[in-house]
Amino acid sequence: MDYKIVFASLETVCEDNIAFLCGSDLPYGAVAKRLVTCLRQIQEHGQALKPVVGSFTAVFHHYDFDAQTPGNGYRTLVKVLLSCLLHITHKGRYIASNYNSAFFRADHNASEMEAYSSALCQLRALLHLAQRLLNDNEYGQLYALQDGDLSSRFVQEYSSMHKACFYGRCLGFQFSPSLRPLLQTVVISMVSYGETFGKQQSGLGLAALSLLTSGKYVMDPELRGAEFERITQNLNMQFWKSFWNLTESGLLTGFSRIASSPVQINLTLTVPPVTLRLPLASDPRLTATISPPIAHSGPGPVHMRLISHELRVGQESEELLSYSRDDPPPITASQLPWVQKQPRSPWLLIHFHGGGFVAQTSRSHENYLRIWSKELNVPILSVDYSLSPEAPFPRALEECFYAYCWALNNCHLLGSTAERVCLAGDSAGGNLCITVSMKAISSGIRVPDGIMAAYPATLLTTDASPSRLLTLIDPLLPLGVLTKCINAYAGTDSQTVQPAVESSSLSALGRDTAVLLGDLTQGASNWIQSFLDPTRTTGGARSLSSTQRSYQSDETGRTPSLTSTPHCGSDSDYPEGFKPLRSECPAFVNPTSCPIIRNPFLSPLLSPNELLRGLPPVHIVASALDALLDDSVMFAKKLRDMGQPVSLTVVEDLPHGFLSLSQLSKETEGAAEMCVEQMRAIFQQEDQRPALRKRPKLEETYQSSSPSSG
Repeated sequence: MDYKIVFASLETVCEDNIAFLCGSDLPYGAVAKRLVTCLRQIQEHGQALKPVVGSFTAVFHHYDFDAQTPGNGYRTLVKVLLSCLLHITHKGRYIASNYNSAFFRADHNASEMEAYSSALCQLRALLHLAQRLLNDNEYGQLYALQDGDLSSRFVQEYSSMHKACFYGRCLGFQFSPSLRPLLQTVVISMVSYGETFGKQQSGLGLAALSLLTSGKYVMDPELRGAEFERITQNLNMQFWKSFWNLTESGLLTGFSRIASSPVQINLTLTVPPVTLRLPLASDPRLTATISPPIAHSGPGPVHMRLISHELRVGQESEELLSYSRDDPPPITASQLPWVQKQPRSPWLLIHFHGGGFVAQTSRSHENYLRIWSKELNVPILSVDYSLSPEAPFPRALEECFYAYCWALNNCHLLGSTAERVCLAGDSAGGNLCITVSMKAISSGIRVPDGIMAAYPATLLTTDASPSRLLTLIDPLLPLGVLTKCINAYAGTDSQTVQPAVESSSLSALGRDTAVLLGDLTQGASNWIQSFLDPTRTTGGARSLSSTQRSYQSDETGRTPSLTSTPHCGSDSDYPEGFKPLRSECPAFVNPTSCPIIRNPFLSPLLSPNELLRGLPPVHIVASALDALLDDSVMFAKKLRDMGQPVSLTVVEDLPHGFLSLSQLSKETEGAAEMCVEQMRAIFQQEDQRPALRKRPKLEETYQSSSPSSG
C-alpha cells in the first residue's frame, strides 16, 4: 500500500466534501457544520502525519527479523494509521454520494466521521511517541530496556489518553473484516458483564443479567466505548478471571465439542507429587533428580488433560486410568471392542495454554487441540497449571516442568514412544514453553525437539516498544489488563478499583430487567427515528455528551479536545498546536517495577546467552496487529544472533489470541494451520540437537531470587 496515494485520496475527499457542504443550501444544517469542522480537523491531521509516515517507511525495514519477514511495531503503527485513513476516505465518499438521498442518516454518518477523527487524533499521538522511541533507542532495538523514563512516559500517557473512540464506532477497524462482528460481541459482552459484576448472582444468573443489559450497548456505540474504557482500566483482577473463565462453562464447552473434531481419548489426569529421576542428556548412565512443584503452597499434584484422536497402546491401561480424575470413570477400550487400537506414536505434543497466567485451562483450548491431534496424528498432553495471583511465579513454571519430566518418564502410558517431543503454547503458554526448555537445559536433562510458540510473551514488563503502543487501541489486550496479569504472575500487589455502582444499578433482578428493557425500547425508538426523521440530532447530542467531546466551531481546523479534563500526560511534549484527547476516567496502572520481573525464567528476552544456548529449534508465529509482536521479533533476533535455530512467521490482520478463534474465519483458520505446519516440521526434522552442557551455576543465582518456597 503506497502511503502517498492514501494521503492524496484523503485530501481529495476532504476538499470535495467541504466544498460541497459549504457551497449550497443543503438540508441537515447543523450536521453539515459538524461534518465541515470534522473534515478540517482530519485534513490537519493528515497533512501533519504524511511526513511522519514517510520517515517511518524509510527506516522501519531495519527493525524486521529479516528481509523475508516484514514485521515490527513501527510497520504496524503505520499500517493501522493507513487503515484508519482508508475508512475515513470510504466514509467521505459515501457521504458525498448519498447526502441528498432520502434515506441518508445524517446524524449517524456525522457521528461516525467524528469518531474516526478522534481515533486519528489518538493515532497521531501514538506515532509521535513512536518517533521518540525510534530516536532514543539503539539502532535496530524495539524496546527501551534501559530507559526507565521512556517506559514511565508510556505508562503515563496510556493512563491519561482517551481510548473510548476505539471501542465504539471504530471498534476493530484494524483487524480482518470477518472478525469485527466477533470483536463487537466480545466487547458488548464484557461491558454488560462488567455492569453486573459484583451482584449477588450465580454464574448463570450473571450471564442472564448481562444479556439483558447488552441491548443499550448495541444501540449506543459511544456509551459502549466509554464503559469499555472504564472497565479495562479500573476493574480488578477478579473481574478478568471471572470473565475469561466464562469459556470454561459447560454450555460453551459443550457446543465447542459438538463443533470440533471427535477424539477417542479425552482424559483429565492428576499426577501426585513424587520425586522423579531422569537420565542426564550428557551421560544417560547418570540421573538427575526432579522434585515436585513446591513454590508458595508446598508439594502438590499437577493436573493435565490427554487428548488423542486415535486410541493408542497404553492409553487404555489401568495404570493411566488410575491417574484419571473424571467422574464417572472413563469407559475403557475393553468396553468398546469396536474401537481399533493403534500402535504408539513416535511423536508427543506437550501443550501449555494461554490466559495471561491468570485464567483458563486446557478446557478453554480443547477445540483447536482436538484439531491438532487429528491433523498431526499425535497424542497431546495439555497441562492445567496453577493460576495467578493465587499461585504466582514460579509455581506455574514448576508444574509445567514437572509435567514435562513426568511425560518423558511415562510416555508409554500416553500412547507415544516420545522419539520426538514438541512443546506448544500460546501467549503465556508460549512463555512457559521457552522457560520449561531453559529449565531442562539447566537441569541437564533431555530438551524437547522443538518449540512452537504462538504470540508468546517473552518480556513481562511495561517497557515501551512501538507494538506495545497498540495496547491503547486493542480491545483484547489493553495495557491496563496486560499489566494486571504481569503483576499477578510476578506476585506483586497491584492497585485495584472496585466496580463503580451506577445510579441505574438495582439490586432486584426484576426491577433491573424492567429498567433495562426500557433502555432497549428507548434505544430502538431512537434508532428507528433516525431513519424516519433525518433532522433529529438528539442521538448526536447524546453521543457527544457521553464522551465529553468539544469540537471547536471557529473553522480553524484545530484538534478536538476533552473539556476541563485533568491528566498526567504532558501536552507540551507534542508538536505545537496539537494535543491528544484526554480521558475523564484516568487509568490506574501499577508499573512492573519489582526485581523479580527481570528474572530470565519469567522474562526470557532478558536471559543471558548462557541460559538460552542449547534451546531446541524455536518456531514463533506472531500477529502483525498484536501488542506483543515486538516481543517475538526481538526474541527471535536474539536467538538468531546467538546461532540458535529459530524461525518467525508474522500473520496479518489478526488479534492476539487468534488460535482460540481458529474456526471463526478463513484468516484465523489459515494462521492456525501455519502453527500446525511448524509443529509438523519439528516432528519430521532430522535430529540436530546440540550437545548439552552441564547445569550452569548461573541458574542457581536466578532461581534464588524467586519465591520458591511456600
